[in-house]
Amino acid sequence: MTHIISIKRFEHAADLALPRYETAQAAGMDLMACIPADMELAPGRHALIPTGFAIALPAGFEAQVRPRSGLAAKHGVTVLNAPGTIDADYRGEIGVILINHGEVPFVITRGMRIAQMVVAAVSRVEWREADSLDDTSRGAGGFGSTGTGKGG
Repeated sequence: MTHIISIKRFEHAADLALPRYETAQAAGMDLMACIPADMELAPGRHALIPTGFAIALPAGFEAQVRPRSGLAAKHGVTVLNAPGTIDADYRGEIGVILINHGEVPFVITRGMRIAQMVVAAVSRVEWREADSLDDTSRGAGGFGSTGTGKGG
């Protein structure tokens, strides 16, 4: 199903393409760096990179900012707060917090594809406090407990 969502391109991004799906089955749209000049990201450092646009998500949706696998695999560069969440009521410029986990400086250039954005429906819940929870085969086993033969 396709949803029509309003997007605002800022003047400083007039020469950059808007996010788009690169293939027919892609889940995410690439986000581009909207920086005025090349920027070096030193190992262990992070920076907020503007994208040059804002969106008006409808109620019941979010956008997730996720790493690009190629940047992570080849350079150790990823999204610091992955996935970053853009709430439906946010109307400011979308930014990407990149971090360089690599061993050498990484140069970010204007228009470079730095992350991807996935728009998804979200569910809201109401909590009902309980004295106990129903039992499952896993129980309270977590953090690597499945498949170990030790309680789930």
